[in-house]
Formats: sequence, C-alpha cells, structure tokens
Amino acid sequence: MEYTRLGRSGLTVSRLVLGTMNFGTETSEQDSHAVMERAHEHGINFFDTANVYGTRPGETSTEEIIGRWFAGSAERRDRTVLATKVFIPTGARPNEGGLSALHIRRACEDSLRRLGTDHIDLYQMHHIDRHTPWDEIWEAFAVLRQQGKVLYFGSSNFAGWHLAQAQEAARERHFLGLVAEQSRYNLMTRWAELEVLPAARHYGIGVIPWGPLNSGLLGGVLRKRREGTAARGGSGHSAAALAEHGDTIEAYEKLCARAGADPAHVGLAWLLAQEGVTGPIIGPRTVAQLDGSLPALDLELDADLLAELDRLFPPPGPNGGGPAPEAYAW
Repeated sequence: MEYTRLGRSGLTVSRLVLGTMNFGTETSEQDSHAVMERAHEHGINFFDTANVYGTRPGETSTEEIIGRWFAGSAERRDRTVLATKVFIPTGARPNEGGLSALHIRRACEDSLRRLGTDHIDLYQMHHIDRHTPWDEIWEAFAVLRQQGKVLYFGSSNFAGWHLAQAQEAARERHFLGLVAEQSRYNLMTRWAELEVLPAARHYGIGVIPWGPLNSGLLGGVLRKRREGTAARGGSGHSAAALAEHGDTIEAYEKLCARAGADPAHVGLAWLLAQEGVTGPIIGPRTVAQLDGSLPALDLELDADLLAELDRLFPPPGPNGGGPAPEAYAW
C-alpha cells in the first residue's frame, strides 16, 4: 500500500480510501465486516462513511455496522483513520440538518455513539450550508476539537470559493481549518480542475475524489455487458450517460485494452497521478471487488496514454483546460 499526508496535515493515510456507502444497503453486515478486514490486510487505513448512509427504511445504519466491527477488536479502531460527515438532514424536524452549532453538536454525539468510538479523525461537512455563518461553524468545530471528539475537519461538494471562504474564516480564528475536500472527480467529470483543485492546492487541502469510475462507466461497463457481468450502468443516470457517451466509452475501453490494463485500474491510476489528489474513494460491495482495485496502485500511465485520455475526455474550457480563468480566458 502507498501512503501520503492528508493535505498539509501530519496525518498519514492510504492512497486508496475505503468507501462504505454500500454497507447495510448493497452489502450485508457480515460481508461489510469482511471487506473492512481485508482492507486492513491490504494496508488501507482510511475509511470514509457518513451519518446518513444506510438510514432509509429497511436498511442498517452504516455507522453502526462499522461500530460493531470496531467492537470486535480494539486494534481495528487504532489502525483506522475514521472519517464521517454531517449536514444532510437526519429527520424532518427543525435543526435535524445543516451546520448550525446545535445540529453539529447533536450529529457528532450521535455518530460517536453509533461508531462506538470516543473520537472522529476527520469530520466532514457533507455540503456547504448557505445559511449558517462561518463564525458559528468554526466555533462549533473548535469546541469539538477542544473536547477531543474530532481531530481534523474536511468538506465535501464545495466550490473553490467555498474552500477560500472556509480557510480565510479559519485563519482569522487561528484555526487549522480544512485538511480535505471530497469532490466528484473522474475522467468524465473534470470540472473540479477549474477551481476546486487549484484552491485546494493553494490552501494545502487534500482532494479525495468520489465517484472515481463515474458509477461504473469507466470500469469496463461495455466489456462486462458483453460478458454478462455488468452490475452498474444499466439504469437511471448511468444508462443515460452511457447512451450519450457510448462511443467515447467504447474507445476508452479499446485504449485500455491496447495498453494491457483494466479500465477500472486506468481510471483510478489517472486520479492518483493528479497533483493534489490524496486518493480516490473506492466503494466495493464485495471482498473480490476490493481486491480487484489494488493493481491500480502499481499502474503507471505514460505520457502518450495520458495524452490519449485527454483527447477522449477533454478537460473543461476552450483553452485546453487547467485552472480558471486561464482555461476559458486569457
């Protein structure tokens, strides 16, 4: 396993992040425990979850599944950099969502209880709160850190100017601020390159891409369809995207085949090669899927292959991509 620092912090994390969104929904609790056990065997120490995963009727809370796995051995928690999130409403009543000081306090206590731990390593804002001032948010977070309940803070789905707002407000309080940002980022979705990645690099915020294979569309979906093994990409948004970009995806899979590499490994390796990316979130439903992601760490993409990928999936902006405003102005 490869490791890196999380942003400008001193925290060491694996370059693949175990996403747990499927635990309790697509993956049974027993199988979820097996996936986490195998992740540790591979050296993956960075686990990402959220307080709303597995909370719909008929599902099992993902945080509770993780908490029961931790309870089986003290070593499991000690070996894990644990990340969860706050923002999305957990109920229909007032103050059961957002980033008010009240909700942050209650949500943190609830997550600690479900996870069966006394602290969260990385507490992430699941979305920007357009109604709560930064002074209130950072004050609430500072209390959690003073109490030893949270060590580091991060964000998710922020725009570049949101990162700047957050960091400048934190600077005024002499607070470390954000060390990580989770953004939707993959070969087919490169908008983060305009402003999110440049802002994150400027402020020393590690970028953690979610959806690295774009709901399986970059994971060899056409080959799997021919083999009868496709599990995603067959309905809803994925089906529409496949219908719109089918020729490009077919060309991508042929390019990967000529390079002798699995499309999923290429998609992950491309992200790992991007400056400022800590590591993509992989969301395996099975141990076999987890095992199948590991070769991406050993895959090095040469300049010719990178250029071909840029040709197939151009970066945003008429000027050939890059940070804003150069990508679309002068």
